[in-house]
Amino acid sequence: MNKRAYRWIAAIATAVAATARAADWPQFGGDPAHSGNNAAEWQIGASNVATLHLAYRVALPAAAGGAPVLLAGATTPSGTTDVLFLTTEDGRLLAVDAASGAVLGAQQAVTGPRSTTSSPAIDPDRAHVYSYGLDGKVHKYTISQIVRNASAEVVGGGWPETATLKPDIEKGSSALAFATAKNGATFLYAAQGGYPGDAGDYQGHLTAIDLGTGTQHVFNAACSDQTVHFVELADPDCAQRRSAIWGRPGAVYDADNDAVLIATGNGTFDVSSGGHDWGDSVIALRPDASSNAGAPAGSYTPAEFQALQDNDADLGSTAPAILPLHDRSSKIAHLAVQGGKDGTLRLLDRDALSGAGAHVGGELQAIAVPQGGGVLAQPAVWVDEAGDGATWVFVANGSGIAGLQVVVDTSGTPSLVSRWTQTTPATSPVVANGVLYFAGSKGVFALDAKTGTSLWSDATIGAIHWQSPIVVDGRLVVADDAGQLSVYIATGLPDQIFKNGWE
Repeated sequence: MNKRAYRWIAAIATAVAATARAADWPQFGGDPAHSGNNAAEWQIGASNVATLHLAYRVALPAAAGGAPVLLAGATTPSGTTDVLFLTTEDGRLLAVDAASGAVLGAQQAVTGPRSTTSSPAIDPDRAHVYSYGLDGKVHKYTISQIVRNASAEVVGGGWPETATLKPDIEKGSSALAFATAKNGATFLYAAQGGYPGDAGDYQGHLTAIDLGTGTQHVFNAACSDQTVHFVELADPDCAQRRSAIWGRPGAVYDADNDAVLIATGNGTFDVSSGGHDWGDSVIALRPDASSNAGAPAGSYTPAEFQALQDNDADLGSTAPAILPLHDRSSKIAHLAVQGGKDGTLRLLDRDALSGAGAHVGGELQAIAVPQGGGVLAQPAVWVDEAGDGATWVFVANGSGIAGLQVVVDTSGTPSLVSRWTQTTPATSPVVANGVLYFAGSKGVFALDAKTGTSLWSDATIGAIHWQSPIVVDGRLVVADDAGQLSVYIATGLPDQIFKNGWE
């Protein structure tokens, strides 16, 4: 190839790369289903993941207990750049230049003795970002202001929005999440649980905020007939205590059924004779979180719900993971898997969460977590589009990580089959370009998604509790409990593309 042709091809490739690179990671798990799959990632893959190296490490003013989000191509005083946003455990929202690690701005609504492990969410308008504060409110910030370290909070029209009236005993553990319903309305979700120790007058609930109007609906996991925020030991209140919604994504949007799914842990299950208590259940709600006088659109509760409650083996230690299924031979079109602290994976039919019309039982399959142990991390879901089209789910916990496939037998019955396990402790994984990434107590890792073969690792990050990585726009990004933010990039791009593609 002559130099002129090479330059022409390089120019086209650069233009295509610039366009392809403009991908956001706007919420936990990347999308409203929180799949953890970045199908747009092309810069890092199996061919170059071993060249990942630390680009920079930033000391944050406090640890960020969740995952970052990223806005590509934001305008800042220093030019156009990708911007990372993190919510720290002291309720501070940080904006960080993804290219340099410079902290561009910070906003903190209130300080306090409590903490949050929530993650922020970027509005689909790409002009605003949302963060949970220690005052129990969801705060809205203007991105063009925060990147200038200027006052950025939007006040009025319902903002800041109340997520709990009991922030001293109800914790915003889960990520903020958003989804656009089939009617075109976009809702922001905030979930509440309790602080470690399960103490006090708390009731898990989901607040859905209509981003177009600022109005909201509340669904309470206990006393669901009361669609209000409860007051501590005063009216309005609920006699039931210690229900919780605390899975990492909070709320999961089911686009097939235009429903929002949540899972509860702790709390009493009693929906007979007029009861409205939904402990240890998977619940389907309308996208605005409204119900029929406290009755959800659908539900699933394991038959052993009382044993789960008695043993503190929360079903809702994770949120449901939606499993897209391309195999048309399956007689069940819409699947989900629910993990729990009891070390069981339950395969569910999203079209009939409660089985044959009953509220209790009806799972398609219940199997032990392949590596053993309870599940507190959110699974990642991947469809091998470039290969055989199989649906995979990756389940991580303190005992390791496992790759499971959805298979369909000759009768059309789907099931989960374990294909590989690894014993490295892990938090919520993500997958991009056929590579699985996760962080844990021993560092950050990359595996071949189909085989579990180790491709790369780095042991220099700090300890991990809830933190989990993102992989977007050629970067692997992860925070840790030491108050650090680490960003890794691969060697050889874009030169590697030109050489491998044209020489």
